[in-house]
Amino acid sequence: MIRASAPGRVNLIGEHTDTTGGLALPMAIQLGTVVTGERGGDRVVLTSDADDEPLDLPLEIGDPATVSPPWARYVAGVVAELRPAAGFTGSVTTDLPVGAGLSSSAALEVAVALALGFDGGPRELALACQRAERRASGVPCGVMDQLASVAGVAGHALLLDCATLDATTVAIPADVEIVAVHSGESRSLATSAYADRRATCAAAERIVGPLRDIVDVARLDEIDDPVVRRRARHVVSENERVRAFAAALQAGDLQVAGDLMAASHASLAEDFEVSTAGLDALVADLSARPAVFGARLTGAGFGGCAVALCRPGAIDLGWRLRPSAGASVAGT
Repeated sequence: MIRASAPGRVNLIGEHTDTTGGLALPMAIQLGTVVTGERGGDRVVLTSDADDEPLDLPLEIGDPATVSPPWARYVAGVVAELRPAAGFTGSVTTDLPVGAGLSSSAALEVAVALALGFDGGPRELALACQRAERRASGVPCGVMDQLASVAGVAGHALLLDCATLDATTVAIPADVEIVAVHSGESRSLATSAYADRRATCAAAERIVGPLRDIVDVARLDEIDDPVVRRRARHVVSENERVRAFAAALQAGDLQVAGDLMAASHASLAEDFEVSTAGLDALVADLSARPAVFGARLTGAGFGGCAVALCRPGAIDLGWRLRPSAGASVAGT
């Protein structure tokens, strides 16, 4: 019996930076997805506790984006990417909310890849699952979600360099809680403006070079288009906020960390324009509560969750998230 598990992730800061090789600071969380079953045969057959419709896929899968039910597309993307020698029959269980920005799709991809017998290192696994997600959804996603799920370290967030895929652990102080609260607005990146934002950042880089290498936002004055300039300004300033946030956590300066979260949300709302009225209202509500240091949208935006940094017990909503270990597989 094979049991492959993969956690979701919450991104503390560093949103829409991974697609340009920038910095992010996610952490793997205790919520995740487990795939259990047996290898063998020439098909992948899975039931899910989150969907009544099972999946039944041949190993020689065609276009994953055409597979039904919709959750099966991510499994099909992994099968198409890995081309495993043998199939798998089993079940999928998860306690991750779907459409909340906590990386339910990445957790499913990583768990399925391990269940199918992926043989490679953490970086290779994360990159394979990133390619699988692109196949499945058509969204030109970055690698942050998959890498955080694979490489998570208990008690720590990960300072990710999404150009080199290097990860540096950053301890989460014991006297804080990280809470995710759903805005009530579900989101799908395939139907959002995610691809447009990535294309706009690419347009900026054709003018000023790699955004990850820019420190002085004055360089962006070379960009004539005000929309392209604003999008680039978010990425450049967000990379700097990630560095400062990691340093603040390491120094135990939670007020500075909270202020940086607030600045990140403002930049996402105003310069990158991926927030919503519901997310803005939720962030404002959470930020105004006693013993909350800061809050921001998490995930790509367009709905989903906000994440808050606070004293234990300060927020009685949502999910209290613990920094957890990364993906694992057991059995033969």
